[in-house]
Amino acid sequence: MVESSTLIRKLYTTANIRKMNETGLLLKAYYEALYEQLEAERNHLAILIERLLTQEVAKRGFEGFDDQKYEAYIETCLAFIDERIEAYNPIGFQYTFERVRAREVAELELQLNWYDSRAEFKILLETAHAKVEPAVTEKRLGQLADELIKKVGAFPDSSIITAYEVEPALIKLPDYVVARAIEEIVR
Repeated sequence: MVESSTLIRKLYTTANIRKMNETGLLLKAYYEALYEQLEAERNHLAILIERLLTQEVAKRGFEGFDDQKYEAYIETCLAFIDERIEAYNPIGFQYTFERVRAREVAELELQLNWYDSRAEFKILLETAHAKVEPAVTEKRLGQLADELIKKVGAFPDSSIITAYEVEPALIKLPDYVVARAIEEIVR
């Protein structure tokens, strides 16, 4: 009896490890699909940013928002777009050096960001884990990644949008506008 329960536990653990590896593969495909979509829509993102920034400034009535400040915010948003696209790049600059300990990087990011994306990341992981299929083809993996994007959007946009809407502020405005523009593209 002890031997069969140990075997069952091993099989369950092996199955879980395999599913976690498949989930990781799906997440990589998700980030690559985001990269490809956003790279292809870079010009459209710039147009969306101008529209969304204009709407948000008018909606919130931010004072002292002259042409010079408006242009500075547009430039900041465009730089943030480049940063986000590069963050999703599967062969980007961030992968050319040794990996820094993931836990330390995640903790530092949480300290630097004005939004908390832990709950959103948990949802992304759970949704990806639920979508995993055994022995998936490359084509099907791409389809699953697209489905994942349609369902959860681009991480961490939901966290950014929610935190901004709770407490709007000029300092948060570029992140918010970029998140909204990306979500319009990917959903």
